[in-house]
Amino acid sequence: MKILDKFKTSKLFTKMFMITVISIIVVSVSISWTMIHMSTDLFMETFSITNKKVLNQIKTGFESYHDSIITVVSNANQSGAIKRFLTEGEADSISTTKSYFNTTEQLKKLESSLDAYEVEITMVGINGRVVSTDRSFLNIEDRKLKNHPLTLNSYKEPKKLIYQEYKEVTRSVGRREPIIVASKAILDRSTNFIYGTIHIAIRESDFGQVFDSFTSMGNDVFILNQNGIIVSSNRLDRIGHFSKELLDYAEQLEAVSLDYLNVGVLGKDSIVISDSLPAYDFYIVNTIDKELAIGQMINVKTLTIICVVIVMIALVIVFLTTRQISKSLTTLVLQMSNVTKNEFRNHISVTGSYEIRELGQAYNYMLDELHDYVDKLVETQKGQRNAELAALQRQINPHFLYNTLASVKTLVQQGSKEKATETIHSLISVLQNTISNVNETISVEQEIEILKHYVFINHARYGERIKVSYFVAPDCLDYHVPKLIIQPFIENAFFHAFNMKNSGYIHVLVSRDKQLQTLSCEVVDSGDGIAGIPSENMLFNKRSRQLFSGIGIKNVHDRIGLLYGDEYGVSIKSKLGEGTRVKITLPLT
Repeated sequence: MKILDKFKTSKLFTKMFMITVISIIVVSVSISWTMIHMSTDLFMETFSITNKKVLNQIKTGFESYHDSIITVVSNANQSGAIKRFLTEGEADSISTTKSYFNTTEQLKKLESSLDAYEVEITMVGINGRVVSTDRSFLNIEDRKLKNHPLTLNSYKEPKKLIYQEYKEVTRSVGRREPIIVASKAILDRSTNFIYGTIHIAIRESDFGQVFDSFTSMGNDVFILNQNGIIVSSNRLDRIGHFSKELLDYAEQLEAVSLDYLNVGVLGKDSIVISDSLPAYDFYIVNTIDKELAIGQMINVKTLTIICVVIVMIALVIVFLTTRQISKSLTTLVLQMSNVTKNEFRNHISVTGSYEIRELGQAYNYMLDELHDYVDKLVETQKGQRNAELAALQRQINPHFLYNTLASVKTLVQQGSKEKATETIHSLISVLQNTISNVNETISVEQEIEILKHYVFINHARYGERIKVSYFVAPDCLDYHVPKLIIQPFIENAFFHAFNMKNSGYIHVLVSRDKQLQTLSCEVVDSGDGIAGIPSENMLFNKRSRQLFSGIGIKNVHDRIGLLYGDEYGVSIKSKLGEGTRVKITLPLT
């Protein structure tokens, strides 16, 4: 019972302490989670940038190998000895031996261009002759090589150097070892007659040395062909397998020009970086296991222990401090609870310790200040509501977005891709200036640019039966106007001024009056005109604003008044059957 009574008299302390405890724990967990999350993002971003550079180095290595291959193929194509050997018919043994010797010497010279790589150069002629630097790579009989798929594929694209995969059964261990073969048809340059094929073969283990030094546990490199077959990798168990997910990621990265993807690869949450090897028709794909990478950087166990220790120390300090403060505040809180809601004249008695007296006096003073402040706030909120309403008018109508996107869809279906692209560009520009740009004012040049995009969108949606022209004085381009101050009147003219007419024009005029130091923005249309508005200028008021639609139109005048004063605003004149002229008067700013 005593414990219960003590608890009732210590409600303030209990609540303060519990709230503080919960807050400390939540803040600690949030900060820890945020720190880990930010560190992870930063690490992954940095890691991806580093690996992108590594990928470029790997790509450079493959391109260097490709350049060497090109040199060999080009020299072979220029060799008369090779051409004779691959085209001449049957001859006596001496001539054949001499021709074979000369060709072999040429091959040795060609092979010197590839000294940095362990390769096999094999040539097969239309006469069926085969010559090679080493027959341990391509384990294919001479009589079969001429009609082998490696040779036939090169005939399909005789002017292109193609890279193909070939597997052989090694005599030593009986396993199939991948061979990567660069094949090219040898042509007579003057007639484009194919008289042979050159095959330059390299084992996958030697081919993969280009990237082996850059790989590690959880940091893998895959070389894929256009069919999704893994041609080479540090993951030997994956070589020769089809990987649709890696191919899809590579194509996606190439299509949208992303730096990397956060996706699942082979059942693990990974970062995927990719680049293409156009000369090979291959993709380089680098996958980084996020769990392994982050685990090496962040020690979650140590971080948890540190957080727990900090929280415990903070709780002890909070307990002692809250306990001391709550005793002094209890009396003051009880008196404060007697103050009636919205009645700021009920002062509390100032008694107790120095701290309580100071708080009591400050509280009474605050009541007086609040009473005065609320009176002022009521008046201020009236103006604030107007300002908030003016801000609302700048929001893009969802129907406008829907109709614009529907128009883009129609344009795409009709095959007008360029016009659809331009329409999307205009929509993006309008959205950027209405949503992203938080400035209250923009330059006349920017305002006109927004109008042009808006008009372009409407032309795309409804056709160009309404022509829009812009007449802006060059010395007015740098003056500032409230953002989207003209657009509501353009919109109103488009949708309501030409109900009776099939076509017409809208003129936008911007000029300044040096004597009055004012800027005039006028919207003139040749539409139907508005009944109830005289032909002479009339100030935009409650009566005239009812003739317009849209929250933007109805609040332009109020918005200008709030910004610049009542001497500026909107005036209008109209004549049925001839059109309407809206004039916006602003100060030069």
